Amino acid sequence: MFAIASCPNTYRLVSDRNMIYALNQSQTPIIDALQEWVTTAHAPFYTPGHKHGSGMNSRLKNRWGADVFGWDLPELPGLDNLQAPSGIIESAQALAAEVFGAERTWFLVNGSTAGVIAAILATCGEGEKIILPRNIHASAISGIVHAGAVPIFIDPEYDRAVDISHSITPAAVKFALERHPDTKAVMLVYPTYYGTCGDLAAIAEVVHSYQIPLLVDEAHGAHFGFHPDLPPAALAVGADLSVQSTHKLLGALTQSAMLHVNSSRIDVERISQALRSIQTTSPSYLLLASLDAARQQMALSGRELMSQTIELAKIARSKIAQIERLSVFELDSTTSGCKYLDSTRLTVTVTGLNLTGFAADEILTDRLGVVAELPSTRHLTFIISLGNTRSDIDRLVAAFTELAVNYAEDKCLELPEIEPPDRILTKMAITPRQADRSRHVNISIDEAVGKVSAESICPYPPGIPVLIPGEIITIEALDYLRSIVDFGGELVGCNDPDLQTIKIVDI
Repeated sequence: MFAIASCPNTYRLVSDRNMIYALNQSQTPIIDALQEWVTTAHAPFYTPGHKHGSGMNSRLKNRWGADVFGWDLPELPGLDNLQAPSGIIESAQALAAEVFGAERTWFLVNGSTAGVIAAILATCGEGEKIILPRNIHASAISGIVHAGAVPIFIDPEYDRAVDISHSITPAAVKFALERHPDTKAVMLVYPTYYGTCGDLAAIAEVVHSYQIPLLVDEAHGAHFGFHPDLPPAALAVGADLSVQSTHKLLGALTQSAMLHVNSSRIDVERISQALRSIQTTSPSYLLLASLDAARQQMALSGRELMSQTIELAKIARSKIAQIERLSVFELDSTTSGCKYLDSTRLTVTVTGLNLTGFAADEILTDRLGVVAELPSTRHLTFIISLGNTRSDIDRLVAAFTELAVNYAEDKCLELPEIEPPDRILTKMAITPRQADRSRHVNISIDEAVGKVSAESICPYPPGIPVLIPGEIITIEALDYLRSIVDFGGELVGCNDPDLQTIKIVDI
Protein backbone atom coordinates (compact mmCIF):
# COMPACT_ATOMS: atom_id res chain seq x y z
CA MET A 1 0.00 0.00 0.00
CA PHE A 2 1.04 3.63 -0.29
CA ALA A 3 0.49 6.80 1.66
CA ILE A 4 0.52 10.26 0.14
CA ALA A 5 2.99 12.48 2.00
CA SER A 6 2.31 16.13 1.36
CA CYS A 7 4.51 19.12 1.94
CA PRO A 8 3.18 22.61 1.29
CA ASN A 9 1.76 22.42 -2.25
CA THR A 10 3.62 19.15 -2.83
CA TYR A 11 2.51 15.52 -2.58
CA ARG A 12 4.78 12.49 -2.58
CA LEU A 13 4.11 8.77 -2.41
CA VAL A 14 5.55 6.87 0.52
CA SER A 15 4.79 3.25 1.28
CA ASP A 16 2.77 2.23 4.29
CA ARG A 17 1.73 -1.17 5.57
CA ASN A 18 -1.94 -0.70 6.18
CA MET A 19 -3.47 2.56 5.02
CA ILE A 20 -3.50 5.62 2.79
CA TYR A 21 -3.35 9.02 4.43
CA ALA A 22 -1.99 12.47 3.72
CA LEU A 23 1.04 13.88 5.49
CA ASN A 24 2.07 17.51 5.60
CA GLN A 25 4.86 19.39 7.31
CA SER A 26 2.76 20.18 10.38
CA GLN A 27 2.49 16.48 11.16
CA THR A 28 4.92 14.30 13.09
CA PRO A 29 4.44 10.63 12.16
CA ILE A 30 6.89 9.17 14.67
CA ILE A 31 5.78 11.32 17.58
CA ASP A 32 2.11 10.59 16.88
CA ALA A 33 2.67 6.83 16.80
CA LEU A 34 4.72 6.90 20.00
CA GLN A 35 2.04 8.96 21.71
CA GLU A 36 -0.54 6.33 20.83
CA TRP A 37 1.58 3.57 22.34
CA VAL A 38 2.29 5.58 25.48
CA THR A 39 -1.41 6.26 26.11
CA THR A 40 -2.59 2.70 25.41
CA ALA A 41 -2.77 0.58 28.59
CA HIS A 42 -0.95 -2.74 28.21
CA ALA A 43 1.43 -5.09 30.03
CA PRO A 44 4.93 -4.73 28.51
CA PHE A 45 6.76 -8.00 27.89
CA TYR A 46 9.33 -6.55 25.51
CA THR A 47 12.55 -4.57 25.77
CA PRO A 48 13.85 -2.32 27.28
CA GLY A 49 14.10 -3.91 30.68
CA HIS A 50 13.03 -0.86 32.68
CA LYS A 51 9.42 -1.31 31.36
CA HIS A 52 8.35 2.29 30.83
CA GLY A 53 10.50 3.42 33.76
CA SER A 54 9.11 1.09 36.44
CA GLY A 55 12.48 -0.59 36.81
CA MET A 56 14.60 2.50 36.29
CA ASN A 57 17.02 3.73 38.94
CA SER A 58 14.92 6.00 41.17
CA ARG A 59 17.56 8.71 41.30
CA LEU A 60 17.56 9.04 37.52
CA LYS A 61 13.80 8.80 37.30
CA ASN A 62 13.34 11.50 39.92
CA ARG A 63 15.84 13.74 38.16
CA TRP A 64 14.46 13.29 34.65
CA GLY A 65 10.81 12.69 35.46
CA ALA A 66 9.01 9.41 34.88
CA ASP A 67 7.23 10.33 31.63
CA VAL A 68 10.27 10.27 29.38
CA PHE A 69 10.86 6.56 29.98
CA GLY A 70 7.44 5.67 28.60
CA TRP A 71 8.67 6.96 25.23
CA ASP A 72 11.74 4.74 25.29
CA LEU A 73 10.19 2.03 23.13
CA PRO A 74 11.55 -0.61 20.73
CA GLU A 75 10.32 -1.41 17.22
CA LEU A 76 6.80 -2.41 18.23
CA PRO A 77 3.94 -3.03 15.77
CA GLY A 78 3.16 0.23 14.01
CA LEU A 79 6.47 1.83 14.97
CA ASP A 80 8.25 0.69 11.80
CA ASN A 81 11.84 -0.56 11.46
CA LEU A 82 14.81 1.77 10.92
CA GLN A 83 16.72 -0.96 9.07
CA ALA A 84 13.93 -1.31 6.48
CA PRO A 85 11.40 1.49 6.97
CA SER A 86 7.99 1.16 5.35
CA GLY A 87 5.71 3.08 7.70
CA ILE A 88 6.07 6.02 10.07
CA ILE A 89 9.87 6.23 9.77
CA GLU A 90 9.66 6.21 5.99
CA SER A 91 7.00 8.92 6.13
CA ALA A 92 9.09 11.03 8.51
CA GLN A 93 12.15 10.62 6.30
CA ALA A 94 10.18 11.62 3.20
CA LEU A 95 9.04 14.79 4.95
CA ALA A 96 12.63 15.52 5.97
CA ALA A 97 13.84 15.00 2.40
CA GLU A 98 11.36 17.62 1.21
CA VAL A 99 12.47 20.15 3.83
CA PHE A 100 16.21 19.66 3.34
CA GLY A 101 16.09 19.56 -0.46
CA ALA A 102 16.91 15.89 -0.95
CA GLU A 103 15.52 13.13 -3.11
CA ARG A 104 15.92 10.75 -0.19
CA THR A 105 16.82 11.09 3.48
CA TRP A 106 17.88 8.56 6.10
CA PHE A 107 17.61 9.14 9.86
CA LEU A 108 20.82 8.38 11.77
CA VAL A 109 20.93 7.37 15.43
CA ASN A 110 24.69 6.83 15.49
CA GLY A 111 25.45 10.46 14.70
CA SER A 112 27.01 11.93 11.58
CA THR A 113 29.80 9.41 12.09
CA ALA A 114 27.50 6.68 10.76
CA GLY A 115 26.54 8.81 7.78
CA VAL A 116 30.11 9.65 6.81
CA ILE A 117 31.16 6.00 7.05
CA ALA A 118 28.12 4.90 5.03
CA ALA A 119 28.85 7.49 2.33
CA ILE A 120 32.35 6.12 1.85
CA LEU A 121 31.24 2.48 1.96
CA ALA A 122 28.59 3.19 -0.69
CA THR A 123 30.99 4.85 -3.13
CA CYS A 124 34.43 3.27 -2.60
CA GLY A 125 35.61 -0.31 -2.48
CA GLU A 126 38.81 -2.14 -1.70
CA GLY A 127 41.79 -0.35 -3.27
CA GLU A 128 39.68 2.44 -4.78
CA LYS A 129 40.67 6.08 -4.32
CA ILE A 130 38.85 8.88 -2.56
CA ILE A 131 40.02 12.51 -2.50
CA LEU A 132 39.47 14.42 0.71
CA PRO A 133 40.97 17.28 2.75
CA ARG A 134 43.58 16.54 5.36
CA ASN A 135 41.39 18.16 8.03
CA ILE A 136 38.63 15.62 7.50
CA HIS A 137 36.75 14.32 10.54
CA ALA A 138 38.03 11.13 12.18
CA SER A 139 34.88 9.29 11.04
CA ALA A 140 36.11 9.56 7.44
CA ILE A 141 39.31 7.73 8.39
CA SER A 142 37.13 5.02 9.93
CA GLY A 143 35.12 4.86 6.72
CA ILE A 144 38.29 4.51 4.67
CA VAL A 145 39.45 1.67 6.91
CA HIS A 146 36.09 -0.13 6.66
CA ALA A 147 35.95 0.28 2.87
CA GLY A 148 39.59 -0.54 2.22
CA ALA A 149 39.80 2.67 0.20
CA VAL A 150 42.96 4.60 -0.62
CA PRO A 151 42.89 8.23 0.60
CA ILE A 152 44.31 10.99 -1.60
CA PHE A 153 44.73 13.97 0.70
CA ILE A 154 44.64 17.65 -0.17
CA ASP A 155 46.00 20.22 2.28
CA PRO A 156 43.32 22.75 3.30
CA GLU A 157 44.04 26.43 2.78
CA TYR A 158 45.74 27.87 5.86
CA ASP A 159 44.99 31.44 6.90
CA ARG A 160 48.19 32.65 8.57
CA ALA A 161 46.64 35.96 9.60
CA VAL A 162 44.21 34.26 11.96
CA ASP A 163 45.80 30.79 12.38
CA ILE A 164 42.79 28.93 10.98
CA SER A 165 42.56 26.23 8.31
CA HIS A 166 39.71 26.68 5.83
CA SER A 167 38.50 24.55 2.93
CA ILE A 168 40.27 23.09 -0.07
CA THR A 169 40.02 24.97 -3.38
CA PRO A 170 38.55 24.01 -6.76
CA ALA A 171 42.03 24.27 -8.26
CA ALA A 172 43.42 21.82 -5.72
CA VAL A 173 40.60 19.36 -6.41
CA LYS A 174 41.15 19.68 -10.16
CA PHE A 175 44.89 19.06 -9.76
CA ALA A 176 44.25 15.97 -7.60
CA LEU A 177 41.74 14.55 -10.08
CA GLU A 178 44.13 15.12 -12.99
CA ARG A 179 46.74 13.10 -11.11
CA HIS A 180 44.22 10.47 -10.00
CA PRO A 181 41.53 10.23 -12.69
CA ASP A 182 40.48 6.79 -11.39
CA THR A 183 39.18 8.36 -8.16
CA LYS A 184 35.71 7.10 -7.16
CA ALA A 185 34.54 10.02 -4.97
CA VAL A 186 35.52 13.35 -3.46
CA MET A 187 34.58 14.30 0.10
CA LEU A 188 34.61 17.81 1.60
CA VAL A 189 34.05 19.41 4.99
CA TYR A 190 31.44 22.18 4.67
CA PRO A 191 31.51 24.20 6.88
CA THR A 192 34.66 23.81 8.94
CA TYR A 193 34.49 23.96 12.73
CA TYR A 194 35.10 27.71 12.46
CA GLY A 195 32.12 28.17 10.11
CA THR A 196 34.10 28.78 6.92
CA CYS A 197 32.84 27.33 3.65
CA GLY A 198 34.73 26.76 0.43
CA ASP A 199 33.46 27.29 -3.11
CA LEU A 200 31.34 24.16 -3.16
CA ALA A 201 29.56 24.96 -6.43
CA ALA A 202 32.86 25.31 -8.31
CA ILE A 203 34.23 22.14 -6.71
CA ALA A 204 31.06 20.25 -7.65
CA GLU A 205 31.50 21.29 -11.27
CA VAL A 206 35.06 19.95 -11.29
CA VAL A 207 34.10 16.69 -9.58
CA HIS A 208 31.11 16.05 -11.82
CA SER A 209 33.24 16.51 -14.95
CA TYR A 210 34.80 13.17 -13.92
CA GLN A 211 31.33 11.60 -13.50
CA ILE A 212 31.90 10.88 -9.82
CA PRO A 213 29.96 12.00 -6.74
CA LEU A 214 30.75 14.85 -4.36
CA LEU A 215 30.18 13.80 -0.74
CA VAL A 216 29.89 16.52 1.91
CA ASP A 217 30.41 16.26 5.63
CA GLU A 218 27.93 19.01 6.49
CA ALA A 219 27.78 18.10 10.17
CA HIS A 220 27.83 21.75 11.24
CA GLY A 221 25.50 23.01 8.49
CA ALA A 222 22.06 21.55 9.17
CA HIS A 223 20.69 25.10 9.52
CA PHE A 224 21.94 26.21 6.09
CA GLY A 225 19.22 26.77 3.55
CA PHE A 226 16.72 28.21 6.02
CA HIS A 227 17.81 31.83 5.65
CA PRO A 228 19.35 33.80 2.75
CA ASP A 229 21.97 35.32 5.07
CA LEU A 230 23.43 31.89 5.77
CA PRO A 231 25.67 29.93 3.39
CA PRO A 232 23.76 27.79 0.88
CA ALA A 233 23.07 24.20 1.82
CA ALA A 234 25.45 21.70 0.23
CA LEU A 235 22.75 19.96 -1.81
CA ALA A 236 21.60 23.31 -3.22
CA VAL A 237 25.00 24.01 -4.80
CA GLY A 238 25.84 20.65 -6.30
CA ALA A 239 26.62 18.10 -3.59
CA ASP A 240 25.37 14.61 -4.39
CA LEU A 241 25.25 13.58 -0.74
CA SER A 242 25.41 15.44 2.56
CA VAL A 243 25.54 14.32 6.17
CA GLN A 244 24.16 16.70 8.78
CA SER A 245 24.35 16.56 12.57
CA THR A 246 20.79 17.66 13.28
CA HIS A 247 21.60 17.78 16.98
CA LYS A 248 24.50 20.22 16.62
CA LEU A 249 22.58 23.24 15.32
CA LEU A 250 18.88 22.31 15.37
CA GLY A 251 16.43 21.05 17.98
CA ALA A 252 17.27 17.34 18.06
CA LEU A 253 18.81 15.18 20.76
CA THR A 254 22.55 14.53 20.85
CA GLN A 255 23.61 11.69 18.54
CA SER A 256 20.76 12.24 16.04
CA ALA A 257 21.63 13.14 12.44
CA MET A 258 20.49 12.79 8.84
CA LEU A 259 21.99 11.62 5.57
CA HIS A 260 20.62 13.24 2.40
CA VAL A 261 21.05 12.15 -1.23
CA ASN A 262 20.10 14.28 -4.22
CA SER A 263 21.73 12.56 -7.18
CA SER A 264 21.64 9.48 -9.35
CA ARG A 265 25.43 9.28 -8.92
CA ILE A 266 24.75 7.70 -5.52
CA ASP A 267 23.42 4.15 -5.31
CA VAL A 268 20.74 4.51 -2.64
CA GLU A 269 20.59 0.76 -2.07
CA ARG A 270 24.28 0.77 -1.19
CA ILE A 271 23.61 3.57 1.30
CA SER A 272 20.83 1.54 2.92
CA GLN A 273 23.02 -1.55 2.99
CA ALA A 274 25.91 0.34 4.56
CA LEU A 275 23.67 1.85 7.23
CA ARG A 276 22.24 -1.57 8.06
CA SER A 277 25.76 -2.79 8.77
CA ILE A 278 26.91 0.11 10.96
CA GLN A 279 23.78 1.40 12.73
CA THR A 280 22.27 -0.29 15.75
CA THR A 281 19.38 -2.72 15.29
CA SER A 282 17.87 -1.26 18.47
CA PRO A 283 17.47 2.44 17.62
CA SER A 284 16.36 4.88 20.29
CA TYR A 285 12.89 6.19 19.46
CA LEU A 286 13.70 9.20 21.61
CA LEU A 287 16.32 10.12 19.00
CA LEU A 288 14.02 9.33 16.09
CA ALA A 289 11.22 11.38 17.61
CA SER A 290 13.59 14.31 18.10
CA LEU A 291 14.53 14.17 14.40
CA ASP A 292 10.85 14.16 13.49
CA ALA A 293 10.26 17.16 15.77
CA ALA A 294 13.31 19.08 14.52
CA ARG A 295 12.17 18.67 10.92
CA GLN A 296 8.67 19.92 11.73
CA GLN A 297 10.06 22.89 13.65
CA MET A 298 12.29 23.99 10.78
CA ALA A 299 9.62 23.35 8.15
CA LEU A 300 7.12 25.58 9.93
CA SER A 301 9.37 28.17 11.60
CA GLY A 302 12.86 27.73 10.19
CA ARG A 303 13.32 31.17 8.68
CA GLU A 304 11.97 32.95 11.74
CA LEU A 305 14.18 30.92 14.08
CA MET A 306 17.25 31.55 11.93
CA SER A 307 16.47 35.27 11.75
CA GLN A 308 16.44 35.41 15.54
CA THR A 309 19.65 33.38 15.77
CA ILE A 310 21.47 35.55 13.21
CA GLU A 311 20.39 38.69 15.06
CA LEU A 312 21.74 37.34 18.36
CA ALA A 313 25.02 36.47 16.65
CA LYS A 314 25.26 39.97 15.18
CA ILE A 315 24.80 41.51 18.63
CA ALA A 316 27.49 39.28 20.13
CA ARG A 317 29.90 39.90 17.25
CA SER A 318 29.43 43.68 17.37
CA LYS A 319 29.73 44.07 21.13
CA ILE A 320 32.71 41.75 21.58
CA ALA A 321 34.57 43.39 18.67
CA GLN A 322 34.35 46.68 20.57
CA ILE A 323 36.12 45.26 23.63
CA GLU A 324 39.69 46.46 23.69
CA ARG A 325 42.36 43.89 22.75
CA LEU A 326 39.82 41.36 21.47
CA SER A 327 39.02 40.66 17.83
CA VAL A 328 36.34 38.64 16.06
CA PHE A 329 36.97 36.55 12.96
CA GLU A 330 35.23 38.00 9.90
CA LEU A 331 35.06 36.90 6.29
CA ASP A 332 37.78 38.35 4.04
CA SER A 333 37.01 38.04 0.34
CA THR A 334 40.70 37.55 -0.40
CA THR A 335 41.03 34.53 1.87
CA SER A 336 41.66 31.39 -0.17
CA GLY A 337 39.40 28.46 0.62
CA CYS A 338 36.76 30.64 2.26
CA LYS A 339 33.81 31.75 0.11
CA TYR A 340 31.20 31.95 2.90
CA LEU A 341 31.18 32.36 6.65
CA ASP A 342 28.40 31.06 8.87
CA SER A 343 27.47 34.20 10.78
CA THR A 344 26.13 32.16 13.70
CA ARG A 345 29.63 30.77 14.38
CA LEU A 346 31.61 33.19 16.56
CA THR A 347 35.40 32.94 16.84
CA VAL A 348 37.09 35.38 19.21
CA THR A 349 40.86 35.94 19.22
CA VAL A 350 42.13 36.45 22.79
CA THR A 351 45.89 36.68 22.35
CA GLY A 352 45.66 40.48 22.62
CA LEU A 353 45.04 39.84 26.32
CA ASN A 354 48.30 37.85 26.46
CA LEU A 355 46.19 34.76 27.05
CA THR A 356 45.98 31.59 25.01
CA GLY A 357 42.59 30.33 24.01
CA PHE A 358 43.06 27.46 26.46
CA ALA A 359 43.76 29.79 29.38
CA ALA A 360 40.85 32.07 28.48
CA ASP A 361 38.54 29.07 28.20
CA GLU A 362 39.49 27.91 31.69
CA ILE A 363 38.72 31.34 33.15
CA LEU A 364 35.42 31.67 31.30
CA THR A 365 34.30 28.19 32.32
CA ASP A 366 35.47 28.09 35.93
CA ARG A 367 34.92 31.70 37.00
CA LEU A 368 32.58 33.48 34.60
CA GLY A 369 29.97 30.87 33.75
CA VAL A 370 30.44 30.78 29.98
CA VAL A 371 31.42 27.62 28.10
CA ALA A 372 32.84 27.69 24.57
CA GLU A 373 32.45 25.00 21.94
CA LEU A 374 36.14 24.93 20.94
CA PRO A 375 39.21 26.47 22.56
CA SER A 376 42.38 26.63 20.47
CA THR A 377 45.77 28.31 20.66
CA ARG A 378 44.65 31.83 19.86
CA HIS A 379 40.88 31.63 19.77
CA LEU A 380 37.65 30.57 21.39
CA THR A 381 34.84 29.43 19.10
CA PHE A 382 31.17 29.60 20.12
CA ILE A 383 28.09 28.05 18.51
CA ILE A 384 25.08 30.36 18.57
CA SER A 385 21.95 28.41 17.70
CA LEU A 386 18.16 28.60 17.85
CA GLY A 387 18.36 27.51 21.50
CA ASN A 388 20.31 30.57 22.64
CA THR A 389 18.62 33.59 24.18
CA ARG A 390 19.40 37.28 24.54
CA SER A 391 20.37 36.64 28.16
CA ASP A 392 22.97 34.12 26.93
CA ILE A 393 24.44 36.78 24.65
CA ASP A 394 24.45 39.38 27.43
CA ARG A 395 26.28 36.95 29.69
CA LEU A 396 28.81 36.15 26.95
CA VAL A 397 29.55 39.83 26.34
CA ALA A 398 29.77 40.55 30.08
CA ALA A 399 32.16 37.62 30.53
CA PHE A 400 34.49 38.85 27.78
CA THR A 401 34.35 42.36 29.21
CA GLU A 402 35.42 41.07 32.60
CA LEU A 403 38.05 38.83 31.02
CA ALA A 404 39.60 41.84 29.29
CA VAL A 405 39.48 44.07 32.38
CA ASN A 406 40.45 41.70 35.16
CA TYR A 407 42.29 38.73 33.64
CA ALA A 408 44.55 40.12 30.92
CA GLU A 409 48.21 39.35 31.51
CA ASP A 410 50.93 42.00 31.48
CA LYS A 411 53.64 39.67 30.30
CA CYS A 412 53.80 39.43 26.52
CA LEU A 413 52.49 36.08 25.28
CA GLU A 414 55.01 34.19 23.16
CA LEU A 415 53.44 31.60 20.89
CA PRO A 416 55.60 29.13 18.97
CA GLU A 417 55.11 28.59 15.25
CA ILE A 418 52.79 25.59 15.02
CA GLU A 419 51.03 26.29 11.75
CA PRO A 420 50.28 23.25 9.58
CA PRO A 421 53.12 22.33 7.24
CA ASP A 422 52.82 23.32 3.59
CA ARG A 423 53.14 19.71 2.54
CA ILE A 424 52.14 16.35 3.92
CA LEU A 425 55.00 15.20 6.13
CA THR A 426 54.46 11.51 5.47
CA LYS A 427 53.70 9.12 2.64
CA MET A 428 51.50 6.04 2.50
CA ALA A 429 53.20 2.65 2.77
CA ILE A 430 50.08 0.51 3.02
CA THR A 431 46.38 1.34 3.04
CA PRO A 432 44.71 2.36 6.31
CA ARG A 433 42.70 -0.87 6.19
CA GLN A 434 45.85 -2.98 5.84
CA ALA A 435 47.41 -1.10 8.74
CA ASP A 436 44.31 -1.55 10.86
CA ARG A 437 44.16 -5.29 10.18
CA SER A 438 47.87 -5.88 10.81
CA ARG A 439 49.57 -6.81 14.06
CA HIS A 440 50.47 -3.74 16.15
CA VAL A 441 53.22 -3.11 18.67
CA ASN A 442 54.06 -0.17 20.92
CA ILE A 443 57.59 1.21 20.64
CA SER A 444 59.50 4.19 21.95
CA ILE A 445 58.96 7.34 19.93
CA ASP A 446 62.75 7.55 19.50
CA GLU A 447 62.66 4.29 17.51
CA ALA A 448 59.69 5.20 15.32
CA VAL A 449 61.28 6.95 12.33
CA GLY A 450 60.84 4.85 9.19
CA LYS A 451 58.18 2.63 10.77
CA VAL A 452 54.53 2.45 9.64
CA SER A 453 52.01 4.14 11.90
CA ALA A 454 49.13 2.06 13.24
CA GLU A 455 47.30 5.03 14.71
CA SER A 456 45.85 8.32 13.64
CA ILE A 457 47.41 11.28 15.44
CA CYS A 458 45.67 14.61 15.17
CA PRO A 459 47.03 17.63 17.08
CA TYR A 460 44.76 20.34 18.50
CA PRO A 461 45.63 22.94 17.43
CA PRO A 462 45.32 23.02 14.46
CA GLY A 463 43.16 19.90 14.10
CA ILE A 464 44.75 18.33 11.02
CA PRO A 465 45.96 14.69 11.23
CA VAL A 466 49.73 14.45 10.95
CA LEU A 467 49.74 10.66 10.88
CA ILE A 468 47.09 8.15 9.89
CA PRO A 469 47.32 4.34 9.86
CA GLY A 470 49.50 3.11 7.02
CA GLU A 471 51.73 6.18 6.73
CA ILE A 472 55.50 6.12 7.19
CA ILE A 473 56.62 7.98 10.31
CA THR A 474 59.18 10.68 9.49
CA ILE A 475 61.40 12.81 11.70
CA GLU A 476 59.61 15.90 10.35
CA ALA A 477 56.24 14.55 11.49
CA LEU A 478 57.57 13.69 14.94
CA ASP A 479 59.26 17.07 15.36
CA TYR A 480 56.01 18.80 14.45
CA LEU A 481 54.02 16.68 16.90
CA ARG A 482 56.59 17.30 19.64
CA SER A 483 56.22 21.06 19.14
CA ILE A 484 52.49 20.70 19.72
CA VAL A 485 53.02 18.72 22.93
CA ASP A 486 55.72 21.09 24.20
CA PHE A 487 53.40 24.03 23.69
CA GLY A 488 50.62 22.34 25.63
CA GLY A 489 48.39 21.31 22.75
CA GLU A 490 46.47 18.05 22.70
CA LEU A 491 47.08 14.98 20.58
CA VAL A 492 43.95 13.01 19.71
CA GLY A 493 43.70 9.45 18.39
CA CYS A 494 46.91 8.03 19.86
CA ASN A 495 47.37 5.69 22.80
CA ASP A 496 50.00 7.94 24.37
CA PRO A 497 49.03 11.63 24.21
CA ASP A 498 52.39 12.52 25.77
CA LEU A 499 54.10 11.03 22.69
CA GLN A 500 56.58 8.91 24.60
CA THR A 501 55.46 5.80 22.71
CA ILE A 502 53.61 5.15 19.45
CA LYS A 503 51.75 2.19 18.03
CA ILE A 504 53.22 0.87 14.77
CA VAL A 505 52.48 -1.89 12.28
CA ASP A 506 54.62 -4.95 12.97
CA ILE A 507 55.79 -5.77 9.44
